[in-house]
Amino acid sequence: VIEAQAPYAELLRYAIDLRSMTQGRGSFVMEFDHYEEVPAHISQKVIAEKKKIGKGD
Repeated sequence: VIEAQAPYAELLRYAIDLRSMTQGRGSFVMEFDHYEEVPAHISQKVIAEKKKIGKGD
């Protein structure tokens, strides 16, 4: 048994990757633990992308 914390965005493909690595035998359980502030470099990227999309409207 392994217990870990990871950002939700990094778990989106985890079930597929885990099954691939374990020949279909691996499984996992995910539960929400807490919110955390987004790092500055990621928030800047999100804001820049939103501004690009907004200009297209």
